[in-house]
Amino acid sequence: MDRGYQCHLHFDQWQTDGKHFVCRIQERTSKTIVREHAVPENSIVFYDAVVLLGTKGVNRTEKELRLVGYRVDGKDYWIATNRYDLTADEIAQVYKLRWSIESFFGWWKRHLKVYHLIARSKYGLMVQLLSGLITYLLLAIYCRQQHNEPVTINRVRELRNQITNEAAEFLNQRPRKQGHSRKTR
Repeated sequence: MDRGYQCHLHFDQWQTDGKHFVCRIQERTSKTIVREHAVPENSIVFYDAVVLLGTKGVNRTEKELRLVGYRVDGKDYWIATNRYDLTADEIAQVYKLRWSIESFFGWWKRHLKVYHLIARSKYGLMVQLLSGLITYLLLAIYCRQQHNEPVTINRVRELRNQITNEAAEFLNQRPRKQGHSRKTR
């Protein structure tokens, strides 16, 4: 999760519920160190400790959690987690991979015009994701074969308009079933 989801009460509840989490937190978050871990040399990780987050008597976590700090391109990231089974580098990698997922959903929304998930089960989600990927692959094949270029938003719009126009023509040319006539004004 990104730091907009930082909630110390949730961190405690998720641990009580046996749920794992990896959440970026705000750098200015108050940290009480319980114990520190050695940081590997030649690593992007600069901090690894078990902490309590927040201010005592205000919003402090009741349960200890792990805090990993790492730096990429001069930017510091602070990651709170209850994953003690992973190395600090693996936790940093988990969060970095989250951005790949975010980038994919951003691309999916922009190019395939899918603004929200309609599925509520993991199988429905997989069907929706795979449908989106198949659609993109078909677009990629079409753009490469017909125009010798990669998929662009302009080609997607052009194709969408073409399909809409052809569908409208098809529906207007189809013979009507008896008993189902359109009202005319």
